[in-house]
Amino acid sequence: MFRRNGRIRRQTHRHAPGTTNPSGAPGGTPGGSGLALAEAIGKIPVAEEKRTGYERDSFKHWVDEDNDSCTTRAEVLLAEAITAPEQGARCSLSGGSWLSYYDEAEVTDAKKLDIDHMVPLAEAWDSGAHDWTPERREAYANDLGSDRSLVAVTAKTNRSKADRDPAQWMPPAESATCTYLVDWTATKLRWALTMDDAEKTALLELAEPCADSAVEYKTAP
Repeated sequence: MFRRNGRIRRQTHRHAPGTTNPSGAPGGTPGGSGLALAEAIGKIPVAEEKRTGYERDSFKHWVDEDNDSCTTRAEVLLAEAITAPEQGARCSLSGGSWLSYYDEAEVTDAKKLDIDHMVPLAEAWDSGAHDWTPERREAYANDLGSDRSLVAVTAKTNRSKADRDPAQWMPPAESATCTYLVDWTATKLRWALTMDDAEKTALLELAEPCADSAVEYKTAP
């Protein structure tokens, strides 16, 4: 594990399809313990989306909150590396390897990875973040308090996903389905975000083969 500024992230935190583990992160309060995936989905409030006024710059990222020269992007790369990269001046990274669980691709060049917001910034805005303070939006965009909020994946899968929810996009690797649904649901619950009717329908349908999946999360501070 890496521990930075009181936060814990697991190395290679993605796991076998249909299984989950708790975030293990300090801070916040327990919001659910071992909820069945369908039950957890049912706890997300349903509301119409509101895209009006969204700008990506409304979510400041990537920041170096603990002033160790490593931005949030670098922190995630360090935490999720299968083979640890060498860390140089100003947290420059060389070498290392990663597994992009969206497409089961092994990557050995950090520059080919994007850090994906599990629930995209625009989707978060639509789902309640439009009412947040700038400080809370920054906290969301740089959330190292849960290993589900941010994930290192191939640039092509992240850009294919864009700002779409599971009604519109799912990872191409079949093995990723249950893990992705758990991560998405846990992130929405952690940050008290809503979903629209189409998203709820899609989540419940996609979750049918994931009966053994459980969702554990902690509400964001």
